[in-house]
Amino acid sequence: MKDPHKIILMPVITEKSTMLKEINREVCFEVNPRANKSEIKKAAEQLFKVKVESVRIMNKRGKTRRVGRNVGKKKDWKKAYIKLKEGEKMIEYFEAV
Repeated sequence: MKDPHKIILMPVITEKSTMLKEINREVCFEVNPRANKSEIKKAAEQLFKVKVESVRIMNKRGKTRRVGRNVGKKKDWKKAYIKLKEGEKMIEYFEAV
């Protein structure tokens, strides 16, 4: 996986992620389930032109959903918390994605 746009898919905007963005300088993204920490770090540095201090990843299991009597399942996905180094500008979500 070389293309950073195929590694970092979209931002995850929740109450927790906005709190972490303000307090800890961490941003949260949905990433490709097959990407590892080093690929995610390189992709973030290329896309947003910032220095990354650390990456934490988390595999999320898709929820079960019902429509009437039919039962389906949302896809499994991976979430990454990317911590920026001190002095780096904060990532604005709609810059490069």
